[in-house]
Amino acid sequence: MKIVHVLTTLDVGGAEMHVLKQVRGQVERGHAVRVRFLKGQGTLREDFLEAGAERVERAAAGPLFPLRLRADLGWCDIVHSHLLKADAFTALAALLFGARRKLVSGKHNDEQVLRRPLVSWVHGWLGRIPARTVVLSDHVGRFIETHGRVPLAAQSRVYYGLDPEPFERAADETDRDAVRAPLAIDGGDVVFVCVARFASQKAHEVLLRALAIAREQDPRLRLLLVGDDPFGDGRERAEAEARRLGLLGTSGPDAAVFTGIRRDVPALMAASDVFCMASRWEGLGLVFLEAMAASTPVLSTNVSAIPEVVVDGETGRLVPPDDPAALASGMLELARDRALRARLGDAGHRRVLTRFGLDRMVDETIEIYREVISASRR
Repeated sequence: MKIVHVLTTLDVGGAEMHVLKQVRGQVERGHAVRVRFLKGQGTLREDFLEAGAERVERAAAGPLFPLRLRADLGWCDIVHSHLLKADAFTALAALLFGARRKLVSGKHNDEQVLRRPLVSWVHGWLGRIPARTVVLSDHVGRFIETHGRVPLAAQSRVYYGLDPEPFERAADETDRDAVRAPLAIDGGDVVFVCVARFASQKAHEVLLRALAIAREQDPRLRLLLVGDDPFGDGRERAEAEARRLGLLGTSGPDAAVFTGIRRDVPALMAASDVFCMASRWEGLGLVFLEAMAASTPVLSTNVSAIPEVVVDGETGRLVPPDDPAALASGMLELARDRALRARLGDAGHRRVLTRFGLDRMVDETIEIYREVISASRR
């Protein structure tokens, strides 16, 4: 099978990392894969080539995009677009060159812009061009039906999958003190880690306010903020909020440590006590699976698809969104109870193994491709 993936960006993010795993799995199963992206720095280009993609090239969005994609549309059996901008431009190209029967659209999030009536209407037209729409959670499927105007009958749900081995190995082998020392974290600190883009969706300001509240009762709490904002000033605004709250730039060690993008996320997960994110919405949240694979308990919000991944009271704690006090309460509960953290972390690890396997994800996606190809031939 010949497959083309088209993404809005090729920079570090949940959707991009998901597609990288899909590409690796598809190549391992003998399929030929090409990758196109519309904008950004292409940070993951070498990773996709290493995963076995034949080509990884930029195709800038604009009036000439269909022509830039034309050769790939003629070459492939399946073209799979990901994220709204890539979905829209690829759908138009497929329509123009008669390739809609081989087009699959991937929905990785409950994109809030679809709540706008005009955007919803436009998406309802473009969203009916693909032969199939793949959603990564039941919540996203319902959201896309309601706000994206794509009926459930045209959708297939495939949960993200994860290879737990790097995170399991890190949990077993990581020298916690060695990872913490360069970050000026003491052995007695209770470390919360957040791995996320600095975007409004992730509500870093809520997380920082919760940390400030919790530290008034337990100053052992520290927070690692892993990630950046390649398209805006989100990180700078979060750093300014941390300074305002007295979490950064004081005489002692910073309570909030901004690490930037890191390639050692499994080790950081293993060296932390709790994974914490204050999301306002999530299509699924690959990073939750990573934390659970490392046996790290999760503290987050009860929004969107997060309850499909994190079971409140079983694999983590979920609190209302945009509520720093509730999040601070969860921080304090987990900080004070090592046994609870261990129980939640172990249960999360088991859940990843039984429900969110990588091979399952790749195989289910390929089966959808085969169904689309078969239908197009009929």
